[in-house]
Amino acid sequence: MQINGKNSSMTTTTTTLDKTDLKILQVLQGNGRLTNVELAERVALSPSPCLRRLKQLEEAGVIRSYAALLSPETVCLGLQVFIRVSVDKGSHSRDGFAESVKQWPEVLSCFALTGETDYMLHAFFTDMQAFSHFILDTLLSHPGVLDARSSFVLQEVKNSTALPLHHLAAD
Repeated sequence: MQINGKNSSMTTTTTTLDKTDLKILQVLQGNGRLTNVELAERVALSPSPCLRRLKQLEEAGVIRSYAALLSPETVCLGLQVFIRVSVDKGSHSRDGFAESVKQWPEVLSCFALTGETDYMLHAFFTDMQAFSHFILDTLLSHPGVLDARSSFVLQEVKNSTALPLHHLAAD
């Protein structure tokens, strides 16, 4: 399966993924801390070819990065919120908002959307006071922000970082 991607220098690349590459990706999505030897054992390769394939996947931009996923509650961030933001329709307002949101550590994700809302923010806070401070002093005071509507997470039903890859194995 050939896929197009961007490598670390933002150059467009075409990469061919075979069943072994897909297995490497699936295993790493489950545990990104495996040593090369452990990974090679799980995908039935010797360590050298496994490492070579892994480096190719990284250089092609298929693997973006590796990270530790923290439990929000254990670091006192028990208030999880989705915030829908409407901004002034001018491109200056949109660009300014997009640049500002990158500087707000409470916001883990920001998506530009179609429909009634311009952006969806996914954020974590210590408590309602911290949330209120962010909304009133940061978000709503930002030039160009017209409205913000929030939904609080009551229960996390599913949270996965693993992308589905079964469509790539169809060949």
